[in-house]
Amino acid sequence: MFTFGIASTGGGTVVGFDPLALLLMALALEAYIGEARWVFRFVPHPVVLIGRLIGWLDNKLNREHRPETDRAIRGAFAVLIVVIVTGGVGWVIAWMTRYHHLGWIIEFAGLIALLAGRGLYDAVRRVMTALDAEGLEGGRREVAHIVGRDPLQLDEHGVARAALESLAENFSDAVVGPVFWYVLFGFPGILVYKAVNTLDSMIGHKTPKYRAFGLVAARLDDVLNLIPARLTGLFLIIAAAFTPGASPWGAFKAMLRDAGKHRSPNAGWPEGALAGALGLALAGPRRYHAEIVEDAWMGDGRARVTTKDMRRALYLYVVASLINGVWLAALVVVRYQI
Repeated sequence: MFTFGIASTGGGTVVGFDPLALLLMALALEAYIGEARWVFRFVPHPVVLIGRLIGWLDNKLNREHRPETDRAIRGAFAVLIVVIVTGGVGWVIAWMTRYHHLGWIIEFAGLIALLAGRGLYDAVRRVMTALDAEGLEGGRREVAHIVGRDPLQLDEHGVARAALESLAENFSDAVVGPVFWYVLFGFPGILVYKAVNTLDSMIGHKTPKYRAFGLVAARLDDVLNLIPARLTGLFLIIAAAFTPGASPWGAFKAMLRDAGKHRSPNAGWPEGALAGALGLALAGPRRYHAEIVEDAWMGDGRARVTTKDMRRALYLYVVASLINGVWLAALVVVRYQI
C-alpha cells in the first residue's frame, strides 16, 4: 500500500495526493456524476482500450485449428501480456501522482472511469422505470443492456430478477472489487483488476472457441473476486439492518446456505445476501439464448419479483455502497492518525 501524503516537497522530490484520499473523492464524485460519458466522446474509455488489446491478441493467437492445449497456453500468454501492459501503465500513472504536482489529475480521472457504481444503479433503475412505464417490452429492452441471457424468454418477474442478479453480482465487480484492489496495490491494482474482468467478459466463455483459450482468464477472474465477492455479501448484510423491511439475518442465512450452490464460486455470495435480505429467490434455471442453465435458487423467498422489490433492492444497494465508502474513509482517518 502506498504511504505518501498530501502534495509537498522535500529534498527536491514532489509528493502527490494520498491515493486513499484520492479514491474516496473519486467514489463520491462518481456516485454523483457517473462515469462522465461525455468525456469519452473525445477520448477512449480505459476499458475500451483494454478491450482493443484483448481483441487484437484474440485475433492473433486464437486459431480454431490449433489443439486445445496449444490454445490454452496461448490464452495464458495473452493474459500475461494484458496484465503486464495494464500493470505497467498503472505504475506510470501512480508514479506521476506521487512525483508530479498535477499527476494526480490523470489518476483521479482514471478512477472515476473505472468505478461504475452510479452507472450500475442507473442501469437497474432504467429497467425498473421501463417495466413501470412500458410493461414487459420496455423491461426486456432495458435488461438486455445488462444481462447475457435472452430477454425474449423472460416474463416481467424474470426481467426484474435478472436486473437484481446483475445488481448484486456487479456490485462486486463495479465497486467493491476495484476499491479493494486499489487499496492493496494502488492504480496498478485497480487497472489490472478491470483488465482481468474485461478478459473474462470477452474470452472467458465455455464455448468451443474460448473454452481453452479463455481458461486462464476465467480462473484468474475467479481468484481476484474471491475476497471482494464475500465483502460485497457482508456489506449487503450490514446494509439490510438500515433498510426498511430488509432482514440482515435472512441475508446472512441465505448467503451461507446458498452461495456454494451457485455455478460461480463468487456470484452466489452477493446474490444470496440480496435475496435473503429482501425475502426473494434469485438465479435458478434460466436460458442463455439456445442454452438452458439449471442453476440453484439463491434464497427461499418469492421468485415473482416486482418493481417494488427493485426499489427496495436499489435502496439496499445505496446503503451498502455507503458502507463500502465508510470503511475506506476509516482507512484514510487511520492513515492520518499514524
